[in-house]
Amino acid sequence: MKSISDLQVKIFADGADKDGMLEMYRKPFIKGFTTNPTLMRKAGISNYMEFAKDILRSIPDRPISFEVFSDDFSEMEAQAEVISNWGKNVYVKIPVSNTLGQPSYDLVHRLSHRGVQVNVTAMMTMDQVKQVAAALKGGAPSCVSVFAGRIADTGRDPIPFMVESLNLLKDVPLAELIWASPRELLNIFQADDIGCHIITVTNDILKKLDGTGKDLAQFSLETVKMFRNDALAAGFKIEMTREVTT
Repeated sequence: MKSISDLQVKIFADGADKDGMLEMYRKPFIKGFTTNPTLMRKAGISNYMEFAKDILRSIPDRPISFEVFSDDFSEMEAQAEVISNWGKNVYVKIPVSNTLGQPSYDLVHRLSHRGVQVNVTAMMTMDQVKQVAAALKGGAPSCVSVFAGRIADTGRDPIPFMVESLNLLKDVPLAELIWASPRELLNIFQADDIGCHIITVTNDILKKLDGTGKDLAQFSLETVKMFRNDALAAGFKIEMTREVTT
């Protein structure tokens, strides 16, 4: 089984908790970072720009994505220009459409061909990837985030989607495919096996890396011990009664 040092896929930490991000920054196998407004809200962030600039002072040398949040394309474009100027390592996350379902392909093309590093996000269909690949061709370095985990949540196997996405990006050498929203540690190795460029991983999954290649018999014994110890700690009892027959 591969170790983390053997993996070709780049692992990006996904989150918006500063302490957690800095903890991951200290790990050399973490090659970049992604955030989004939902993660920021969950982390209690109230000032978007203040948080972003603070993080960039601490993480100035690895790719990091910050997302626009307007639903209007002209305003989205203006936000993207501002965000892109925060640092050379910044990628601007552009949703594949607005909330009306109107695609952002033209905006992606304009930004990318003006030199803005974009991370096109929330994609789940092959047509979306095809259109985004066309918009990015000939533009600046970019990322294409396909939400494999959410595809899996619908009962579909995400691997064929990711393989086809890689094929669609073959003619866009400056675009890297991101396996987004993974659900388990195994997804890192699946992404590596198919040649995916990047996988974004939350801290709770990253903390399971120490178990990579663990002996399964030992893991089984540890699980048995956990159940036993928790039962004792909870003080659980079963009253034993014996039926008397005559």
